[in-house]
Amino acid sequence: MRNILTHLKLLSVATIWGFGWPAGRVLANDIEPFAASWIRYVIAVVLFLVFLRLANQWMVPSRGEWKRIALIGFFSTCVYQAFFMFGMQYTAAGDASLMITFNPFFTAILAIFFLDEKMTSRLAIGLTLGISGVAILFYYSPNVDISFTDRAIGDLLIAGAALSWACNTILMKKAMLLPAEDSKKPLSPLQLTVWSSVAGLIFLTPIMAIETLEYGIPKPSFDGWIAVVFLAVFSTVISYVWFADGILIIGAGKSALYVYLVPPIGIYSGYLLLDEKLGSALLISFILIVGGVAIAQSKPSKFKEAS
Repeated sequence: MRNILTHLKLLSVATIWGFGWPAGRVLANDIEPFAASWIRYVIAVVLFLVFLRLANQWMVPSRGEWKRIALIGFFSTCVYQAFFMFGMQYTAAGDASLMITFNPFFTAILAIFFLDEKMTSRLAIGLTLGISGVAILFYYSPNVDISFTDRAIGDLLIAGAALSWACNTILMKKAMLLPAEDSKKPLSPLQLTVWSSVAGLIFLTPIMAIETLEYGIPKPSFDGWIAVVFLAVFSTVISYVWFADGILIIGAGKSALYVYLVPPIGIYSGYLLLDEKLGSALLISFILIVGGVAIAQSKPSKFKEAS
């Protein structure tokens, strides 16, 4: 009961992220991808900086910290947003919400190479189940009003988004464990998130400018503005802050369980808002992918030998 507010916040985060998929689909088909990402992060960065000040965590990163922050921002904001927005032009919101759950697999694989973790039989089994779920999603998605080619392209782009977020996760873990060479302690998760968003916005700006020169000044529709404000304020700022609070209060493991709610909410919100189709293939894919993630992240039980 003491942590009921935290659990309610995490449930809200899962719901917001679930509804973020149809919002992304609306925005991706309303204005150009980099313009959409740029507007989103202009709003988000302003709010992030205000919150950082209010949370009494204000600081200016050192030169060594900026090297890390720039790389994190490149993957978490610039690369991720490119894959996300282009992917949402092609595939259904429900399908995309399932594809992004491949992020933990990519993170585990990258950890083998960059964090000296080991390949385990559980990871191999989980990865096999996840790939099976993705194969079913590719071939048997009920969203047949979108051509197979477009769905395949979109799903692959969303997989790219999952991979870029996995790269971000590895970089964040390393940055939170060890301080930069010219710093006494690592940055907090909130500080890393805020300043990497600033760095990502800097990377996005010249790309958006080139896109604008080619396609003209972006003019979001009313629905487009609703989508971009929702993604910036709720899906980015509020959700990141609340999820970070959940990790601090109840732990990363329990908080991560709420992420498993995002795909079914994403599927239902696509059905509710965009008239996307529901079908058994989505359910089977969800069970295989999320089940695979659960197996990959589980640890073997330790039994004491009888003396």
